[in-house]
Amino acid sequence: MNALASDAARPVGDLLREWRRHRRLSQLDLATGAEISTRHLSFVESGRARPSRELILHLAEYLDVPLRERNALLVAAGYAPAFKARALDDPALAGARATIERLLAGMEPAPALAVDRYWSLVAGNRAVQRLLAGVAAELLRPPVNVLRVALHPAGLAPRIRNLAQWRGHLLHRLRQQIDACHDPALIALLRELQALPAPAAAEDAAPPGPAIAVPLLIEAEGALLSLLSTTTVFGSPVDITLAELALEAFVPADAETAGRLRAMAG
Repeated sequence: MNALASDAARPVGDLLREWRRHRRLSQLDLATGAEISTRHLSFVESGRARPSRELILHLAEYLDVPLRERNALLVAAGYAPAFKARALDDPALAGARATIERLLAGMEPAPALAVDRYWSLVAGNRAVQRLLAGVAAELLRPPVNVLRVALHPAGLAPRIRNLAQWRGHLLHRLRQQIDACHDPALIALLRELQALPAPAAAEDAAPPGPAIAVPLLIEAEGALLSLLSTTTVFGSPVDITLAELALEAFVPADAETAGRLRAMAG
């Protein structure tokens, strides 16, 4: 559902019905939640009534449709897109870009990076560059896909001690993202990653101590690091680029890792 050209060729009612069914809602559920009549919703989905621009955005908000796909709904109904997709170096996003740079720098010596909707590396701090040492050059040519780098045999995979567990965690996150946006490019990425060599779960090193989240156990500069991932997103963005941007930080899961990160930075 992410291509404006293909969605514009389909009636907006069809697209809204698909999103409603994908969210596992009946017409009554959606009409009640969005505070419109079931009859009107039925007419919109069947093409007997043309929805207003405001109604499309209202329904999309209730259905939690991503901003890129909300534009597709509007275009399919004959309206102009409501949300811009500007490059991060656009002057209008200067404030957001500066905030991202401060956040990434502030996380050092822990690795932290910003990725877009397709898991392409947008920015990273110096700790990320240290972590990527030894990765094959072809995997680091822009656009760098961080999931491919993590799971590829020429990337970080040989250094991840709990690869089966971490692979399962990353693929689960990708499936959740696909469930939210139906993006064919992400589906293709999932298939590519699933085709990479996968170790047996029994080969994983056991995480030290009681687990509170899935850790990343990775070797770097001769040391074993135990890292926990955290994700930060912009709240209530109205720009597609910011809506699809995520900041991933890998914080030390124990005091030993914290010390090793400081030593590596020094």
